[in-house]
Amino acid sequence: MRVFFTMTDNDNNANRDDREPVIEVRGLVKRFGCHTVLSGVNLDVYPGEMLVIMGGSGCGKSTLLRHLIGSYIADEGTVKLFGQNVAELDDAAYDEFKKRFGVLFQSGALFNSMTVGENVALPLKEHTDLDDATIDIMVKIKLEQVGLRQAEDLMPSEISGGMKKRAGLARAVSLDPEILFYDEPSAGLDPVTSAEIDFLMMDLARKLGVASVVVTHEMDSAFRIADRMIMLDKGNVLMDGPRSDFEALRDSGLTGAPAKDTVRQFLRGDSEGPITQRRQNSGFEDDILNAAAGID
Repeated sequence: MRVFFTMTDNDNNANRDDREPVIEVRGLVKRFGCHTVLSGVNLDVYPGEMLVIMGGSGCGKSTLLRHLIGSYIADEGTVKLFGQNVAELDDAAYDEFKKRFGVLFQSGALFNSMTVGENVALPLKEHTDLDDATIDIMVKIKLEQVGLRQAEDLMPSEISGGMKKRAGLARAVSLDPEILFYDEPSAGLDPVTSAEIDFLMMDLARKLGVASVVVTHEMDSAFRIADRMIMLDKGNVLMDGPRSDFEALRDSGLTGAPAKDTVRQFLRGDSEGPITQRRQNSGFEDDILNAAAGID
């Protein structure tokens, strides 16, 4: 695995050294056919930490998230949550294991045939022995936490995109998880609603004490919520460090170091830099000529 550079904050590290990580990824490799999507990724996530994973389209961040929640199994390396290797769990153990984390999917992923309240109640009905009256109270509590109690009896088709994200988040925290995973939580939202979702995520992290892993390419959101940030590029960890180090690099001049300048261009959204240069040098002309040579 190539980690091009790691920038750390001494105070940040000191706060983490005395705690066991809730997520440990070591040497994670994932291939689809002959294409390697993840090239030996290493990362740790600590209790109460808000980690943002970012990178351009196709960098491997969504694939990494799917490994963390157990949807994908690594070709090489290990993914451990709470000290357990996810790949070694049988179906029954994995079902129990899933109760310890919640996932907010990009679209909210609500069941359209259920009311908002019924969506939030579903994990409680499926995974607990609570009676209906207690579940009803829990649903109201969770919806209140995300500012959506008034929408309990509405159908997903009757609420906005931002409200769907809130409802999905209420469902994700219904079992009081120890880790929350977010897949592009700001996608498709206007700036004000996006900011509201960000502050809700931070508020829940603070009140519930959960570790949070956020996959996003929205830089405003990333810099608003992150304690620590990781940037992926072509399946490699290009940079890993506290938010302050990413802010410093974003606001700096060109460094002359390709890895740092790649991160800087992404953070700033500049039209020129190593990323665009790499695309221009991708051999497109040769691909066209080779394809043309095969035409009868």
